[in-house]
Amino acid sequence: MDIFSAIQLSEVVSTILYTALGVVLMGVCWKVIDWLTPFPIMKEIEQDQNMALSILIGSIFIALSIIIAAVLLS
Repeated sequence: MDIFSAIQLSEVVSTILYTALGVVLMGVCWKVIDWLTPFPIMKEIEQDQNMALSILIGSIFIALSIIIAAVLLS
């Protein structure tokens, strides 16, 4: 069996669309988090070297990506 004959075009298109949707949702979540905080997040992480904030933001994005993946797969 040829590997390319098992791939359907609809699966490829849906994978690309769901990936784009996930990236857009992560961007929207980043904008909401940035809007809700009373201080500039990027300044705190880059200039002030706030390691705790960067770990917190990273863990939030990991949790959001797991949630978005679960929703898209259901």
